[in-house]
Amino acid sequence: MNHKRVQRLMHCMELRGKRPREKYHSYQGKVGKIAPNIIDRDFETTAPLQKWTTDVTQFSFPFGKCYLSPILDMHTNEIVSYDLSPSPNLTQIKRMLHRAFRKFPHTEGLIMHFDQGWQYQRAQYQHELKAHGIIQSMSRKGNCYDNCIMETFFGRLKNEMYYGCEKEYPSFTSFSKAIKNYIHYYNKERIQIKTKWMPPVKYRIASISRSSEQ
Repeated sequence: MNHKRVQRLMHCMELRGKRPREKYHSYQGKVGKIAPNIIDRDFETTAPLQKWTTDVTQFSFPFGKCYLSPILDMHTNEIVSYDLSPSPNLTQIKRMLHRAFRKFPHTEGLIMHFDQGWQYQRAQYQHELKAHGIIQSMSRKGNCYDNCIMETFFGRLKNEMYYGCEKEYPSFTSFSKAIKNYIHYYNKERIQIKTKWMPPVKYRIASISRSSEQ
């Protein structure tokens, strides 16, 4: 699928993707304040690796459901890492974190924002963040505006390669390949106003370069 062409045609024809009838909610078990809402809708940053956010979204197909768990950098909009799984579980979250830390091993002082999903309330998740010097920020229950940056990414992804295209993915494997291709395109080719008309990865490199020159 040519994502650039889809994006261009949808913009020219003023089309919008179909909205889902169901939404994945991970509020299971205890709901409480594991961490304060430090972000509190303050998504402003001055450089990469200051604020990350994460969430899980669901996809439904004839072959079953699958779940995407990414980490997004609030400064660059880059998808730092992700994991796609047939079921939402703690192993998926661990894989996502390990990939992020391999890519960016120095995260001391970074703020990680997430909702009150059961995955983020597990001790293993909290210990993993603390071990890497990450400050935890938890949004209020069921308030999508507290994590609207990630919700925006999910909306873009689903509009451009999922809604109306479900039949193009007959298996988990085929959809997994499509997600991999889309995130590569999103990170390295898809320009955005926020990133000064650069793809997220290019904007990160430019931002770090400017910081080192100052």
